[in-house]
Amino acid sequence: MELLDQIISALNSYLTPVLVVALLGTGVYLTLRLGFVQFRRFWHGILVTSGRYDDPDEPGDVSHFEALNTALSATVGIGNIAGVALAIHIGGPGAVFWMWVTALLGMATKYSEVSLAQHYRVSVNPEVGKRVWAGTVAGGPMYYIEKGLGKRWKPIAMFFAFMLMLTSLMTGNAVQANTVATELNNMFGIATWITGLLTASIVGVVIIGGIKRIGRVTSLLVPVMAAIYILAALVVLGLHLGDVGSSFARIVTEAFNPTAGVAGTGVGVFLTTMTYGVQRGLFSNEAGQGSAPIAHSAAKTDEPVSEGSVALLEPFIDTIVVCTMTALVIVVTGAYDARVETTLNLNNPNIGYVEGSDAEGYTSAPPPEALDFREGFPVDESEVFLAYHDVAVPQLFTDAEQTESFTGTLFPEAEAAETDGGQRLEALYGNAVRTSSPLTSLGFQRGLEPVGLGDFGRYMVLISVFLFAISTSISWSYYGDRCANYLFGINAIVPYKAVFLIFHFIGAVLAVTTIWSIGDVALSLVTIPNVLALVLLSPVLAKITKSYFNRAPWLENEAVQKRVREEKKGKKGGSADAS
Repeated sequence: MELLDQIISALNSYLTPVLVVALLGTGVYLTLRLGFVQFRRFWHGILVTSGRYDDPDEPGDVSHFEALNTALSATVGIGNIAGVALAIHIGGPGAVFWMWVTALLGMATKYSEVSLAQHYRVSVNPEVGKRVWAGTVAGGPMYYIEKGLGKRWKPIAMFFAFMLMLTSLMTGNAVQANTVATELNNMFGIATWITGLLTASIVGVVIIGGIKRIGRVTSLLVPVMAAIYILAALVVLGLHLGDVGSSFARIVTEAFNPTAGVAGTGVGVFLTTMTYGVQRGLFSNEAGQGSAPIAHSAAKTDEPVSEGSVALLEPFIDTIVVCTMTALVIVVTGAYDARVETTLNLNNPNIGYVEGSDAEGYTSAPPPEALDFREGFPVDESEVFLAYHDVAVPQLFTDAEQTESFTGTLFPEAEAAETDGGQRLEALYGNAVRTSSPLTSLGFQRGLEPVGLGDFGRYMVLISVFLFAISTSISWSYYGDRCANYLFGINAIVPYKAVFLIFHFIGAVLAVTTIWSIGDVALSLVTIPNVLALVLLSPVLAKITKSYFNRAPWLENEAVQKRVREEKKGKKGGSADAS
């Protein structure tokens, strides 16, 4: 596992700068090329989403609203709860600012990739149309890379499809399972394999039904989940209203003059703050990653730009609204750098060993053969420290009440400790920081304690994590099966779904840092070829955008929708008269 971590770390060190430049550069270019479409056409996107311009006879599998919710269920999720917390944990509060920048530019990127995906989508072979789970249409970056840029680009399209399929197994799936398992283990001590088995079973029941069942489930889950989560966040912010302004100011100030997060590499590391903000922003809203266009390709429409207008709402809802709520809760409550009482099971994969200090930051260190402690502190202060989530635990105890400090020897390789009296221990206790969803949970718990709802805050986050993770995995299974269909044909879809569920279970039992790091590698490898294709196809994009808004075809659809509503009213009225 240590070798795997080193390989992943090396890959990320090379890919992350390229990702940041490619993502932000493409966002700026498309924003200018399309005349700030994300701001000028924002209201139009809302009207299309509302169903005002829906025509039920147009090709596709789901409505605009269902397509948006399917895509949002993959974006409004763990990234908003765990991703924001992880960004602040490592990059400090300033990382949130770079998430905002990624989102605002990402609105233009998301509009572009979805419009192109609709423009170049294909119909599924009619003779297999009876297979409900297969859908009737397929689209995404692999199609617009091949069809838009030409056959010689097909190897790039295949590379994208293969990497996105791997991404669906990792960031869209294993990370979700890992976050739920971590949260349940942290709160109730439930074994991660039990949680993984449960969530894999639930996901499996839904994804076997294909995009239509996925669309129905997510259109119910997403609005309810988001409403409950945002309402709880607003209550916390209302209780800490006096700190909201200063928290906003801190986020902006530390974006350019960072103090770094508690697990960062020290004060003033601007690149750490920026890159973590961009990475977590991309993970959260997926703009430029090429995943959401696959869901939007299933929307019922014959006007690609109409769906692009719907899609540009996603980064705004996901990052500007929901992620900001999470970030403010974590910052205003002071949860992001707080140490709280923690049970330190020495076989926990999130236990590690570090060198450094709170002031200078921490770096990972190889575990020594043995560490001697006296009264809970290392005997030699220059030695490495036991860490939880990459941050040192200042003092160790042998009881949960922290009344008996630990004096003895810790044996990292054996995952055990021994007191001076010869007692063998497999767990110690101390004050440790939180990260990922437990950090967000701590923020809501502390934020709602003034009104006696601290426990509600914890359980609300737990329920949100559970539902968000399930809905995200469900949507990502569709992204992956479209890639499997593109690469290997329709018969590969069912085997892919089986592998997807296996990875879901595996993700639940691996270390959280390993899962996120692998996900970052895969995320970079799919994003870079996608944003390159968007830049090269921008002339096509500009042409179809201009044509759509000049023709205003939505006016005709509005008349159709009005007629459909009147016909439904007439049928209801007829049924009432007959009775």
